[in-house]
Amino acid sequence: MRNIWKGTIRFSLVSIPVRIYNAIETSEKIQFNQLHRDDFGPIGYDKRCKKCSQVVTNDQIAKGYQYEPDRYAIVEPDDLAKIKIKTTKAVDIVGFVNREEIPSTFYDAPYFAGPDGAASENPYALLREVMTQTGKIAVGKVVLRDREDLVAVLPHENGLLLQKLRYPHELRKMADVPQIENVQQLDAQNLNANELELATSLVEQLATTLPDIDTQDNYFNALRTLINSKITGSEVAELEEVDEVPRLDLMSALKKSLEASSRKDQSGTRTTEAAAPDSRTLTLVPSSSTARTRKKKTA
Repeated sequence: MRNIWKGTIRFSLVSIPVRIYNAIETSEKIQFNQLHRDDFGPIGYDKRCKKCSQVVTNDQIAKGYQYEPDRYAIVEPDDLAKIKIKTTKAVDIVGFVNREEIPSTFYDAPYFAGPDGAASENPYALLREVMTQTGKIAVGKVVLRDREDLVAVLPHENGLLLQKLRYPHELRKMADVPQIENVQQLDAQNLNANELELATSLVEQLATTLPDIDTQDNYFNALRTLINSKITGSEVAELEEVDEVPRLDLMSALKKSLEASSRKDQSGTRTTEAAAPDSRTLTLVPSSSTARTRKKKTA
């Protein structure tokens, strides 16, 4: 594993030398090249102006911010150089917070942070252990590629994970989601008690652990099989079609899902792949009058 950055994690007067590694395995991605169908020649990328249709060179290209239709503020390289953030080669920790304080939407790209040299192993392990015992995670800033990134440093397995965070201004608000205001008042007091009890029982019966869940990327596997078939000249295997999913009202779906889950538990053959297929495939629709109203509108 090759490091992409080398620096320190700093908080107060403590400085821990670290190396940062990409936690995403990019080599596993399947990428396609665009080819000329007649002779399989690679298709080049022409930088063509959409206004005059001319192909331009890099020195003919300028950066512009569109602030009105067809009006741009031109920003030159010298302008950008003036606002470059000073690189300190350090993850500067500004504080420690409870992990649940950071919304899941804030989390962006993950990186592994490893010790840099034998001298950093003890303080590295100390920071990991302190955060594990206190339940706190570090929040700080670092300049990785020209811009200043907000990051979290947290214990992960037997090491440290550096997680890039999105800035609040980059995120949309849940309150802006259409129709979300209609469900904000639907708490335990306003929901159907029987439906809530059945749904709770279903969740408890389907409780499992992440290692027991099928996390295989089925599309990636099928695509890899397709490519291998093309390379070897063998017949391309087709995926089985999925049966049409029945549409049931909420109460019926919950009851059938519980029955299916109970049968799996009693037979002792419950597995992640086969567990409660009804609960994973049933399409739920509102019960009673709402469902009838939608049928009338459809008709």
